Amino acid sequence: MIQFFNTLSGGKETFRSIVPGEVKLYTCGPTVYDYAHIGNFRAYLFEDLLKRFLQFAGYRVSHVMNITDVDDKTIKGAEAQGVSLEHYTAKFIQAFFEDTRLLRVAPADHYPRATEHIPDMVRLIRGLLDKGYAYVKDGSVYFSIAKFPEYGKLSKIRTDELQSTERVEDDEYEKESAQDFALWKARKEGEPFWDTAIGPGRPGWHIECSAMSSKYLGETFDIHCGGVDNIFPHHENEIAQSEAYSGHPFVNYWLHCHHLIVNGEKMSKSKGNHFTLRDLRQKQADPLDIRFLLLSTHYRKVLNFTFEALDQAKASVQRIKDFLYELESRSFPAGDSPSITKLIQETQEKFIGGLGDDLNISVALTALFELIKKANILIMEEKIRAGDAETLSAFVYRLDGVLAVLPAKQEASLPEEVVKKIERREEARRAKQYGLADQIRKELLQAGIALEDTKDGVRWKALKKIG
Repeated sequence: MIQFFNTLSGGKETFRSIVPGEVKLYTCGPTVYDYAHIGNFRAYLFEDLLKRFLQFAGYRVSHVMNITDVDDKTIKGAEAQGVSLEHYTAKFIQAFFEDTRLLRVAPADHYPRATEHIPDMVRLIRGLLDKGYAYVKDGSVYFSIAKFPEYGKLSKIRTDELQSTERVEDDEYEKESAQDFALWKARKEGEPFWDTAIGPGRPGWHIECSAMSSKYLGETFDIHCGGVDNIFPHHENEIAQSEAYSGHPFVNYWLHCHHLIVNGEKMSKSKGNHFTLRDLRQKQADPLDIRFLLLSTHYRKVLNFTFEALDQAKASVQRIKDFLYELESRSFPAGDSPSITKLIQETQEKFIGGLGDDLNISVALTALFELIKKANILIMEEKIRAGDAETLSAFVYRLDGVLAVLPAKQEASLPEEVVKKIERREEARRAKQYGLADQIRKELLQAGIALEDTKDGVRWKALKKIG
């Protein structure tokens, strides 16, 4: 049984997908006005753990992560640099995919960009106008929250004292203030705009996710994730406009992760404690150690990032590596023993039981390290056989399919320059530079490396001896 804490109900619920064996998952992706920081990646890695665990539990996951490439922040950034919106966001989109690759975030099935789905947003807005949930004011279109009685059910925001004339055009606004919000913003001088059936302008931030999630996952889907700062107004507004349009429940399970702080303080550039992945790599931090640290605190608890904690994460990852090295480098006598089969079975039950209880990562990690401790004792007592070593190694790598804190095995068997070429091709594909990606594929094929693009990422096969 799998249980998740559902923000909508305010309690743990047994997870039941709409279609047995399948999960439709939407996760709020980056707003590409700057490099993503470790607080952002705390959310992305919680979502990655969720997805990997669901797959481990036997579900087929359809995953959509949006890219917000038009909103107040991206427009402001492009204006400040005097470049087009597309030019401004391109480098941050590429950087995001570079970072997610280094942090072993499994790729989504779709990465819809807001600027590529304007017609879908216009269709939704026109429907809300036709049904009386939206109205036009000075060329902009607003959602009337007074017309949607259930407004506030996710965030528990009170609307009983709301004045019907209040409205807001900013994408983000005061957390305590519920107001009519902009679905479509009238064209402004100097801003990018689209000529549409509802007039020239650009979308509001909230409508983007509703349009893109329904396009790829349907009007009702299983799980929607994000940080607690997304609950209001963003996710509250998503629910209102989506359910008003479709007349159906929007999402069945809402999962939100808590904030990340640094050395006990809120992260900010002014305090000098604002870190991107690039910042930490310049300090020689390994991305997989960072991944372990960001995963190791339960997603609904505040995570306090410190460099001491990062050192502890590094030691924990090294402990797993050392264990595997012992299993793979020692010479053991032939055979196997029933005690190892029992140990693995007990560990798997604890691991699944922990993550099945609202992603209780502490229980799951404790199960893994208890296995390592007990197996190391058996190694010292010379009670491990060759079959046991192989079984234990395979099992740890299987669990790492969920944790993803170990270097990929196949990378170690390729020359560094070949690995870098494969990585550059992946980055080119994510940036939609398909010509460059095809060129790199051909170069690798000439060098004897055939690539296969799968739903789980790129795989390679050596057609001749490498190195």
